[in-house]
This record gives sequence, C-alpha cells and structure tokens, in this order.
Amino acid sequence: MNISLQELGLPSDALLWQAAMLTAMSFGVGVVGGFVGLALGTVRLPVLLMLGMPSTLAAGTNIIVSTSASLFGAIRHMREGRVDLRVVLLMGLPSFAGAFLGGFYAGRAPEGLLILVVGALVFWQGVELAAKARAADDASGSDSAMAEALATGTERRRRSPALAAALGLVIGSIGGAVGLILGSIRLPALIRLLGLGPRIAAGTNMFIGFAMGASGWAGHVAQGQVDYPIAALMALAAIAGVNIGARLTGKVSLRSLVMSMGVILLVVGALMVWRGVTEWLA
Repeated sequence: MNISLQELGLPSDALLWQAAMLTAMSFGVGVVGGFVGLALGTVRLPVLLMLGMPSTLAAGTNIIVSTSASLFGAIRHMREGRVDLRVVLLMGLPSFAGAFLGGFYAGRAPEGLLILVVGALVFWQGVELAAKARAADDASGSDSAMAEALATGTERRRRSPALAAALGLVIGSIGGAVGLILGSIRLPALIRLLGLGPRIAAGTNMFIGFAMGASGWAGHVAQGQVDYPIAALMALAAIAGVNIGARLTGKVSLRSLVMSMGVILLVVGALMVWRGVTEWLA
C-alpha cells in the first residue's frame, strides 16, 4: 500500500492507501453534504492538508471536488423542486466572478484571518439554527412550528437584489481565495437574510456552489494547482454520496433538517476557526 500513484503512471505524489482513504472519506462527506445542501469542502480540505498535500494544491483539488458534488446535488434537488432560480441568478453570477478573482489571487490575502472570521460566523449560525430547531421541538415539533421559529425576529420576505448580489460577490471572493465554496456561510444567509425555506435553501445553495466552485477551480487550474488523479477519485465518490444524501432532504421533518444543518455548521465552524488560528499564528 506504500505504492505511489506516480508508480502506477498517474501524475500524483499521493500513496495508494492515501488515495483509498480520501475516496472513502469523500463519499461519506458527500452523503451528509447532499442532505443539508453543503459541499462540505471545509471537512475534506483539512484531511488533504494532514496528508501532506501543499496548501495551494489541496485548495485547488478540494474546490474541484466540491464543484462536482455541488453540480450533481443541485441536479437532484432541482428535479425535486428545491431550487429557487431567481436567487441562483442574483447570487450565482456575482459568486462566479468573485470566486475566479479569489482563486487567481490566492495566497495574496491574509488567509488565516479570513478563515478565522468566517469560521466564527459559521459557528454562530450553527448555534442559532440548532436553537431554532430546539425551540420548534419544545413547541410541537411540526413543520409549521419550525417555520415560525425561523421567522421569529426576521422579515419573512426576500430582501433586495443588491443584498443577494453583494453576498454572492463577497462570499465568492473569500471562497475562491481559500479553496472553499463556503456554502456553510451562504446557507444560513439564504435562510435568515433572503427568507428561503430550509429545503429550498439546501437545493439553491448547492446550485450556487456549483457556479462559484467552477470559477474558483478555473482560477486554480490557471495556476497549475490541482492534483487531478486525487480530484477524480474524490469527485466520483462525492457525486455518489451527494445523490444519496439529496434524496433524504425531502423525506425528514423540517425540524430534523434544520437541527442537522445547525450541528453540521457548528462542526464546520469549529474546524474553520481551528484552521484559521493555526495558519494565522504560523
């Protein structure tokens, strides 16, 4: 198992056992991500880094896997009517532009600080969504109780196109720079700021994630920052997993879905804070 992929004629320094582990991990992450509408590149990226892949190469490889997973997850969600195309256009186009710029200029921004700030925000949004789900559970546990809990303290209407576009541009730029689609910060924004229901937000988020990831990946490709054999293995596994997960989105209660979103955002936020602190202090 200490055979490298390069010995097998593939342009990668990864060992065979590393490739197998990354493939299995990518499948599991894909299942969870498809369920809640997140590509979860934040979970895959630390594993790539722990296995010794250079940060810029890991970022480029990770974002192409996230892009592939988001595309097939979005297709599944769209077939089941869980994509708001208006929001996709309003946020997707600015995200696309921002991600390319961020990917092309990766390494020129204070990456550790950016990840730390975003991670703290994601963690807080996880706390908030989990609390809302708990509030609905204490009421009746019904979908209507969950919807009411999410509406508390917010306007249940979609905000201006300018807000959606600004969110897309900012999130896209940061995500492209650090090699993440950052659906973990866009998902709660879709629910809390743009007023989408959690199920629609999950599908819409994956669709926008595909647009953003495609552009961010193009920026990394232009700089030669992708391990293609590893990216191919992980992408195929992620696609299989995300299709399984996306089928579950419409089959569970709204409270269970929102609670799952909250818990996963808590984990993702904690991982991002840890990574941000270690990189910023390095």
